Amino acid sequence: MRTVAEELVEYLEHRGVKHIFGLCGHTNIAVLAALESSSIAFVNVRHEQVASHAADAYARVTGRASVVLSHLSPGLTNAATGVANAALDCIPMVVISGDVPSFYFGKHPHQEVNVHSDGSQYEIYRPFVKRAWRVETPDLFPETIEKAFNLAESGQQGPVLVDVPMNVFSERVEAERFERLKGNDRDLRRPTLDRDSAVEIVEALAEAERPVLYVGGGILLSRASAELKELVDHMGIPVAHSLMGKGALSDDHPLVLGMTGFWGTSLVNQKTLAADLILAVGTRFKEADSSSWYRGYTFDIPPTRLLHIDIDPSEIGRNFPTEIGAVADAKAALRVLVDVARELYPNGSDSSQLAEEIADFRASFVESNEAMATSDAWPMMPERILADCRTALPDDAYLVTDVGWNKNGVGQQFPIREPGTFLTPGGFATMGFGPPGAIGAKLAAPDRTVICLVGDGGFGQNPAMLATAVELDLDIVWVVMNNNAYGTIAGLEKAHFGTVYGTTFPGQPGDALPDYAAIARAYGADGFHVESADQFLPVLQKALEIKGPVVIDVPMKNNPTPTTGHWNILDIYSPETDVSHEATD
Repeated sequence: MRTVAEELVEYLEHRGVKHIFGLCGHTNIAVLAALESSSIAFVNVRHEQVASHAADAYARVTGRASVVLSHLSPGLTNAATGVANAALDCIPMVVISGDVPSFYFGKHPHQEVNVHSDGSQYEIYRPFVKRAWRVETPDLFPETIEKAFNLAESGQQGPVLVDVPMNVFSERVEAERFERLKGNDRDLRRPTLDRDSAVEIVEALAEAERPVLYVGGGILLSRASAELKELVDHMGIPVAHSLMGKGALSDDHPLVLGMTGFWGTSLVNQKTLAADLILAVGTRFKEADSSSWYRGYTFDIPPTRLLHIDIDPSEIGRNFPTEIGAVADAKAALRVLVDVARELYPNGSDSSQLAEEIADFRASFVESNEAMATSDAWPMMPERILADCRTALPDDAYLVTDVGWNKNGVGQQFPIREPGTFLTPGGFATMGFGPPGAIGAKLAAPDRTVICLVGDGGFGQNPAMLATAVELDLDIVWVVMNNNAYGTIAGLEKAHFGTVYGTTFPGQPGDALPDYAAIARAYGADGFHVESADQFLPVLQKALEIKGPVVIDVPMKNNPTPTTGHWNILDIYSPETDVSHEATD
């Protein structure tokens, strides 16, 4: 018989796992030793948050559960932010963590967390994982790890935790307990839409005067972009999307309205407000996407009728009254809707007039943004940074963002042309996701261009991720949009309280303190500090040709992302004043 650690590695190989993200500790070295002769690559990081964020992005690209290997207590809590981020964005992940020896529970051994309860380290993750297991004996480990992967990848996907006392990793287990798992289905069938419900939904869409399809990240998680395009093309219905739904359909599609909510454009918010029927697929109607659920900004439900399809029944009716709620996988449901639509309405619908209206708005928006997108101002305008990036990048490049302008501005005004190539932290909005996320994306898609847009605040969270990128010789470009501040929060504080105290850093944008380009070079990567607006595009084009990791530090003016929606923090801070989201002086 072999050890649990050895059998685990073989099990993961059989599942097709190619990479494990993590950091060593005395509780998991039995697994690391077993990995040495494995086909699975261990992605060694300098901080567990780097591992969990990289694993998050890796799972978004591959569509399968990623694996994080963690040490107990501080290792587990360091990884927690990235795991929680994955949870709020419904990203499948299996976290395997070492724990103190089971026979030492409650004795205060080295690094045990037991202030209020003995043997309960795994409880730390309960608020955000789908389930947390503590493996009590070697014989229970095989079925537990199988359950963990199945749960992570089924229903509303998300992370799970398998907590393993270190002595269990080293104990021996019968191989048969793992062997019998090999016959299990690795792709569980997902729930679909019954025909009667599909007929009712399609007929409602056809009869509506101003229907809108509203899609979220569930489209991308279920790989349903092709089915969505078929339905849109045949029925001629415009598509609005949440932040996480950006890229569900190419932004160049003639019927894509854009992102709704606080950072949405006037066109999309007006269309969703005026809709008499909305079919929502794979979305939660989150706060920023729904203008804090205030009437008169993004949604007016009712009187707008809402039909909602989601894999999780708890999401249906959570924020708006729902006329038809259907629990189904987005891809499976859209397949049925397309078939029914072609059967009931074989000639489809003419949407040329609507497409012309959308094209006119896009042209006017680009024109209104032209001065900023081509400005020679220094520090650079954020709009020009985005415009130059779009010029330089191939259509199939993976764009990984952090939070702030690089997320909100991209959601609003950066065309994503290939579905699934926009990776951003949505629900948790975690500063620090972008830089390690780019590592995960590149490992999952080594032949694709990967770029990360990140603020100086986000890049400063875990610059040690550069060590991993250099060691693995990954061709990634990080563009640090450096406004020398936590810019979005600085703007809010300035608008409501007249100060930026605690939100900005000493000096001015362009001072290069810290010098992120120099930090990159110290880690062994290439680093460039841009000195003028005209210099950025050629530096970026050069960086995309360099083999290995590159950091570009770009001083940026802290302009606000334009908004047409609403966010109730404005009312909380200035309830009797018309204050918007403004930039610092």
